[in-house]
Amino acid sequence: MPTYDVVVVGAGNAGLSAALQCQLAGRKTLLIEKHNVPGGAATSFVRGRFEIEPSLHELCDFGPADNPGDVRRILDAYGVKLDWYECRDCFRVVSRYSDGSPMDVTMPSGIQNFIDKMEEYVPGSREKTTALFDLFQEVLDGIAYITASKGHADSKVLQAKYPNMLRTGAYSTKKVFDALKLPQKAQDILSTYWSYLGVDMEHLAFIHYAAMVHKYVQRSAYIPAHTSHELSTAMVERFRELGGEIWFNCRAEEFLFEGDKLCGVRTNLGDIDCGYCLANINPDIIYGSMMPKELIPEREKKLSAARGRIMGGRMYTAYFCLDAAPEELGITDYSIFLSGTADSAKEYKNILGGMETNEYCIFLCYNIANPGFSPEGTCVCSFTTFGAPEEWGRLQQEDYFKFKTEGAKKWLRILKEKTGIDLCGHIEEMEVASPWTFARFLGVPEGSVYGYETRDWDGMMARMMMLGADYPIKGLRPIGAAGPRGDGYSATIICGQLMAANALKDLKAWEGGEQ
Repeated sequence: MPTYDVVVVGAGNAGLSAALQCQLAGRKTLLIEKHNVPGGAATSFVRGRFEIEPSLHELCDFGPADNPGDVRRILDAYGVKLDWYECRDCFRVVSRYSDGSPMDVTMPSGIQNFIDKMEEYVPGSREKTTALFDLFQEVLDGIAYITASKGHADSKVLQAKYPNMLRTGAYSTKKVFDALKLPQKAQDILSTYWSYLGVDMEHLAFIHYAAMVHKYVQRSAYIPAHTSHELSTAMVERFRELGGEIWFNCRAEEFLFEGDKLCGVRTNLGDIDCGYCLANINPDIIYGSMMPKELIPEREKKLSAARGRIMGGRMYTAYFCLDAAPEELGITDYSIFLSGTADSAKEYKNILGGMETNEYCIFLCYNIANPGFSPEGTCVCSFTTFGAPEEWGRLQQEDYFKFKTEGAKKWLRILKEKTGIDLCGHIEEMEVASPWTFARFLGVPEGSVYGYETRDWDGMMARMMMLGADYPIKGLRPIGAAGPRGDGYSATIICGQLMAANALKDLKAWEGGEQ
């Protein structure tokens, strides 16, 4: 087997990003992937005459060419080029306000547009909403500084330039909203995106929420012209152009060490020697079955024993390929958030109660953003929600197909009841991906594509500040949704670059004789 400077395990978003960063830095890099296609969840599949997007709703922090976000800048730096479509409105939400009154709200992109529309729905909210977006901006600037410091942020700089970020750093989003005295109905509308992070507003760290929402509102969101599989393929092609090597159908089985330093990766194709490994694998799997027990960090042992970290959202998605165009079906919105109440804490609890109590889902019609997404006169839609771990865990194999199909029928019924949109009678193809599907295909525990919940003490800010302490194993860093940036396409692309930059720094130090 040849020797590599860096081996990246897993060609998902974080792995692809990390591999490109290492190869651009001139390191001999090998990317291995257990499947025969790249992308992980960033891929596509075909049913009949339709190509279906399995996971990407919309990519935030991409932005237009004249106002690029971090993700566009990263992809530009990598030399990854493809066509994108803008998702113009932020969202439509059909639910009930916390006081029980009906709620049907559509919020536009653009900060001023968003604030103006909020004033229409909640008169008298303008001043508080404006103050909130000013705080969002300070948080984003502070995160950018911390990211640039690679885990070595100067506390004096933080105190001088980003004092409000520090003041809110230890608090949940709900507590910050209350402290700002935001009207409750404005809070309800602003809570809509909570599910994209999988943590209710009473436990979701404000800094993480602020970074996500500001990016969505300021620069709008985008999707690739040809599903997220196009993005993954473009990243692989660019990696190869730069001289990188990728092995498909290659499964990592064990990480090898000389003393306390990683020296290679054992795979189904043989042992690979390397100086560093970036593993796009859930840390529970790495520490539980892929490395010597005596090298597992003490902090990770304590977190596991105390069940300190909670597995994030277990995905359930129903896909429908329809024989009618969106306008024929009355579909005018790209994304509609459907829930029983705007109270995210109640919704979170109801989701954990199982399919019977779960009233939360996100309905998407890809053709609204990209009219050519499917054959002319057709459209592709999806419903996404979370699965309850206990319910799916105790489900018997013989009941599986019926159970997941009944869930799809439920969301069709809820969509019709809440919006009047009736998809029945137009379904040409249908597929359902359950937590079992995601667990099998992605190799994630319980189908938890979100990694660990970014809640309370374990939010993005805390993880970023613990970059040194959380990754003490010499030559091995877990990357991906369970990493410091949390879940989501944008977060994992940024995480891949960040963790690769730290790995490159380590390699340079070791070569210079530093320990």
